[in-house]
Amino acid sequence: MADVKRVERPLSPHLQIYRPQLTSITSILTRITGNGLIVGTILAVWWLLSAAVSPEYFAFADAVATSWFGDIVFTLSAWALWYHYLAGIRHLIYDSGRGLDIPTAEKLGWACIFGSVVLTALTVIIV
Repeated sequence: MADVKRVERPLSPHLQIYRPQLTSITSILTRITGNGLIVGTILAVWWLLSAAVSPEYFAFADAVATSWFGDIVFTLSAWALWYHYLAGIRHLIYDSGRGLDIPTAEKLGWACIFGSVVLTALTVIIV
């Protein structure tokens, strides 16, 4: 067999060396909120379906949905919905060929984060 000569290559830098970029964080948040919406949807569907089972089961599901746990899940679901919506608008802007430079992309990322928090607060106050 031929002699295999190992090439000395530098190791890839570890993730701790790099500072997280806002665009990567917002991309990860979009994925997390998309999956997080499933939790709120499951709780809401369970609450609705429990009404078809029996009054006792609905009372149990209603107690869970209106407890502190349900309040947290539905509030976080509202934030996830608003964030996901604003991130979708941001991607429509990207798809039109605008906002692709780094300063504008970062402004749009911050707009998604702060906008979703403000819209969630308004939703909780109004509803």
